[in-house]
This record gives sequence, structure tokens and C-alpha cells, in this order.
Amino acid sequence: MEIRILVVDDEESITESLKRDLEESDNNFTVTCENYGYDALNHIKRGTVDLLLTDIGMPDMNGHELYEMTKSLNKDLPVIMMTGFGYDPNHAVVEARKSGLKDIIFKPFDLDKLINLILARVKKD
Repeated sequence: MEIRILVVDDEESITESLKRDLEESDNNFTVTCENYGYDALNHIKRGTVDLLLTDIGMPDMNGHELYEMTKSLNKDLPVIMMTGFGYDPNHAVVEARKSGLKDIIFKPFDLDKLINLILARVKKD
């Protein structure tokens, strides 16, 4: 079974690295990358995504805003948020958690841990 992952991060080096690493794993991942949240929403609207992996900080919207818009379009789409920030009670990650976000992964992260989380979310959800 193909698993279609949308990776959203404003740092192109991160999206390219994740695309390469995830597609080279033996998990039948197909990865699409975007650098802006609004571009990512077009994929979500078309229903061409099985899981959204998004950064918290982007120039056009933050990860919480993208999470909220994603859930309004497809409430069942699994979302994993990436961040390089530590805990801050006013941070967008905290707001997204309050809105129902289940999964946050802190940069730099272990690729195997990310892959296991993706597989768990796609199979569970």
C-alpha cells in the first residue's frame, strides 16, 4: 500500500532531505513537498495526501493555522508537527495540542522514530 506524505517546511533543504530519506526507506512512501502552508492546502483539498508532516514556523502561516485549516477540510487526516523550538506555553504547538494535535516531533529527530510514527498514524487513523 502506497502512503502519500505531504511534507511542509519553509526550509527547502529539510523538505528535500525528508523526501529522499522517506522514499528510500522500505515503506512505500511517496513524498510531496511544499514550502508554504497555502500551497499545502491545495493538496489537502484535492485529497491526494494520506498524512501531513508540517513544520511549525513558516512565512505564510504557522503550523497551528495549517493544522486548523487541514482539520476543517479533512478531519481524519493524520498530522504530525515538527518543531525546533523548546516548550513555550504561548507557542503554536501548545495551541495545536489544545485543538487536538496528537503528534509533535522535535528537530533534530531520529528517522526511524519518525517512520514508526507515520506508520502508526496511517494504520490507526
